[in-house]
Amino acid sequence: MLVASVAKKLKESGIKKPAYVDIVKSSAGRERPPSDDNFWYMRCASILRTVYISGPIGISRLRTKYGSNQAHKRSRHHQKRSGGSMIKDAFDVLESHGYVKKNGEGRVITAKGKSLLDKTSSEIARGLVHDA
Repeated sequence: MLVASVAKKLKESGIKKPAYVDIVKSSAGRERPPSDDNFWYMRCASILRTVYISGPIGISRLRTKYGSNQAHKRSRHHQKRSGGSMIKDAFDVLESHGYVKKNGEGRVITAKGKSLLDKTSSEIARGLVHDA
């Protein structure tokens, strides 16, 4: 619920979605591009939450997190990492809005990003958010 609520707030705040997001796959292991219209905002919210919990974190660890298994006909599935440019663009957007900043070790959450996540989680806990 938290990621969906934050994604809705990010969409309302005016975060722009790159043009390529609707046409490219998010990982080499995926068969098709994402079909959800809010995929970009959900991914940005998920990255923001991950930075809040596990920060400082870099693109490489997030590529592993958002990767998937690629199917093969005769052998087992193999883990494929997610595309890095989509995560990099999400970081760029979150940095430009002041939710995340670069650190020597990776990306860390700012006070504005913490505030967004904390306020949203308290709204969910109080029951103010019903449809996420």
